[in-house]
Amino acid sequence: MSFTRNKLLPVLVLILSSLSILRLVRIALTTSNTSPLLAIALPPKLQRPKSGFSEKHNRTSANEAAISGKEFKLLSNLIAEKTPCNLLFFGIESQYLNLSAVNDGGNNVFLEDDPYKLSTFKVNSNHTRMYKVDYKFQAEKAYKLLKHARGNKSCAPDSGLRNSSKCKLALTDLPREVYEVKWDVVVVDGPRGDSPQAPGRMATIYSAAIIAREGNTTDVVVHDTDRMIEKWYSWEFLCDENLISSKGKLWIFRIRNGKNSTSFCPDKVIQQ
Repeated sequence: MSFTRNKLLPVLVLILSSLSILRLVRIALTTSNTSPLLAIALPPKLQRPKSGFSEKHNRTSANEAAISGKEFKLLSNLIAEKTPCNLLFFGIESQYLNLSAVNDGGNNVFLEDDPYKLSTFKVNSNHTRMYKVDYKFQAEKAYKLLKHARGNKSCAPDSGLRNSSKCKLALTDLPREVYEVKWDVVVVDGPRGDSPQAPGRMATIYSAAIIAREGNTTDVVVHDTDRMIEKWYSWEFLCDENLISSKGKLWIFRIRNGKNSTSFCPDKVIQQ
C-alpha cells in the first residue's frame, strides 16, 4: 500500500501542475482577445466626462432650424394662448420671427449679438423690433459666475437689473424698453453658447429670471437644456418647482411676481 501511494503521488502532482499551467494559458489568451473592452468596466468616476458643449448646436446658416417641430408647436401654442402679449427674445431665428406673427397686435422685441443675423433677418411690422446687444462672458466662465452670484447680495432677485452693476450676471445696458415693459413671455435661445470660447447664456438666463419676477406672471422659455450651462442656470434662477412644461430641449418656467424676494428658489438647499 505504501509503495502504491509513493508512486501515485508524483503522478498526481504532475497532473495538477499541468492543469494549472493550461488554465493560466487560457486566461492569458482570453484577456488578450478582450482587452479593447476593458474600458467598459472602469468605475464611473474614471470614465471620461461628457462635454457640456456640442458642435451640433453651432448653427451656421440663418435658415437652419433652431428648434424642432414639436418644440416649435409647444412654444407657438403658449404664445397663441397669451396673444396679444409682450414677447421678448434673447436670440433671433427665422422660426421666432414666425412666432412674432402669431402674436398679432402684441409687442415683439429681439436681442441679438450676431451682426450677420441682424443683417439677414428683416422686420416688416411696427410691433416687432430688433436690437444689437453684446455679451461679456464666454461660456467657460459659467462656474465662476455661478459662485459669484451665490455669494453676492447684489445678485438677489430684489436687486433688479439696472441697479445691479455689482452683479456680473446682470445685463445693465439693454434697450430701455426691456426694463420698462412687463413681459408676458421671455425666450432664451441666445447667445450661441456652443463652445467654451463662445458667449454663454449665463447672463441671459439670470436676467430673464430677474425680468420675469418684475412682472405679474411671466413664462420663461429656455432652449438647449440638454447642455450643462442651460440646465445649471435654469435650475438655479428659474427653479424646478416653476417648470410647467417641456418638450425635447425646450423648458417652460412660469414665474410669478417676486421682485421683493431675497432668494430665487427659497426651498432649495444650496451647496457651495
